[in-house]
Amino acid sequence: MAMRTAPILVRIGSALLAVSLLASQAQARQWPGGKQAAMVLTYDDALPSDLDIAIPALDAAGLKGTFFLVGDALVPEQIERWRAAAAEGHELGNHTVRHACPQANYPPASKLDTSEAYDVPTMLAEIRTMNTMLTAIDGKLQHSFATPCGQHLAGGVDYLPQLRAGGLVRYTRSAGWPGGKVLDPMNVPCRWFDEKATGADMIAAVESAARSGDLLVLGFHGVGGDYLKVSAQAHAQLLAYLEKHAGTIWVAPFSTVMDYVSSHPET
Repeated sequence: MAMRTAPILVRIGSALLAVSLLASQAQARQWPGGKQAAMVLTYDDALPSDLDIAIPALDAAGLKGTFFLVGDALVPEQIERWRAAAAEGHELGNHTVRHACPQANYPPASKLDTSEAYDVPTMLAEIRTMNTMLTAIDGKLQHSFATPCGQHLAGGVDYLPQLRAGGLVRYTRSAGWPGGKVLDPMNVPCRWFDEKATGADMIAAVESAARSGDLLVLGFHGVGGDYLKVSAQAHAQLLAYLEKHAGTIWVAPFSTVMDYVSSHPET
């Protein structure tokens, strides 16, 4: 009798352990409205295709994105369009004034446009100036930030610690995953797709995040135009998928999602 009981107890114990693990996973993934995952759509550089293609597509799907604007790229005739986008619930974020990247990224770039030519105080001053420009457009006093080219060096020095300490921005979207088990709101990783990416490729990334209950931040430059672009068709397929699965995938602007993450450490 004892020999027959032992396997049964083992099976019961395994079942209880599985239930416990599932319960702990569910408890650790508490997205608003019981959603399975969180999704952020971000667009860089204040490109014409953002206004002409990306925002209309988002609006048609009932979704809101985050647009990290470069001050140098803004032209007067676009200001009212960006202001209208912000009024409709899209987020405008800080991507600096000149988008200084390492010389290696842009060999023809003038010295002024390279991060090697900056120092930390100059970079922080530029971020502060861009905040003022954004406030003049959307009326908001705080903004999130995206590091140019996904790196945070000025003259070879990491400016992220001083940016963090100074409180100039709410959150920072960076590039690749920096490692570790804890999400840093001032160094949030982002997933990018190249020009060959299909809608199915992007949807597969979303489905993977949904299975694990994760946060996924996607980054775009041009949509159907400009540079480093994804096709308008692939982008539309992704939005159609997100609209269809609105009951299980939470899509919101970057700061909105990071506000929730910051106030719910268990996520």
